[in-house]
Amino acid sequence: MIETIVRTAILYFFMILIIRVMGKRQVGQLQPVELVITIMISEIASLPIGDNEISMLQAIIPVAVLAFLEIAVSYASLKIIRLRELLQGHAVVVIRNGVPDKKQLSRLRYSMDDLLESLRQKDVFDISDVQYAIAETDGSLSVMLRPEKRNATVSDVNAEPDNNGLPRTIISDGRILSSQLERSPLKAKDIERILKKHKVNRKNVLLLTVDDNGNTNLIKQPTDGKKNL
Repeated sequence: MIETIVRTAILYFFMILIIRVMGKRQVGQLQPVELVITIMISEIASLPIGDNEISMLQAIIPVAVLAFLEIAVSYASLKIIRLRELLQGHAVVVIRNGVPDKKQLSRLRYSMDDLLESLRQKDVFDISDVQYAIAETDGSLSVMLRPEKRNATVSDVNAEPDNNGLPRTIISDGRILSSQLERSPLKAKDIERILKKHKVNRKNVLLLTVDDNGNTNLIKQPTDGKKNL
């Protein structure tokens, strides 16, 4: 039992390292090649956990080789367009001016129900509102609405938006994040002033953020003492 626990822990941390080395895109947007690598790695890594007679090296070495191949192929794909097209395929236009392209849908084995479902997931319920819809190489659907159906932007109404930058978290769950405070427009005395203004103790602050223009947002801990999950 102890041996199994130790082997599982070792493989757990090893797999975290491998995924980190392979890059964040492995988790978020799997291309076909990346999906194959992920499945193979998960299968190989599970073998020593279920059978203590299998050497750890019999899992670690193949997983490391697969990770190396994935990284090598990724770099090669950046340089060689034909290889990238072969491994990842092309994005395909499946709707033009509200009309589905049946030929492309058939080639992708994409039914009308699949297409309509994907549109609904983009909050598009009328296919005639779509100017272009593109099936991406990772299986997702990108949608461009007709001009009259798009939401108005700031430039459309000739407005001057405030550029407040990315809000920084200054206090999280009652703790001051010093690294964020140093890069923010706030000082320690400003925090005390904000806490006094809201009549709250620092330990009772769930979240305090500030943007580049000094605008703050303070959220108190729930009054029942339970933290938001």
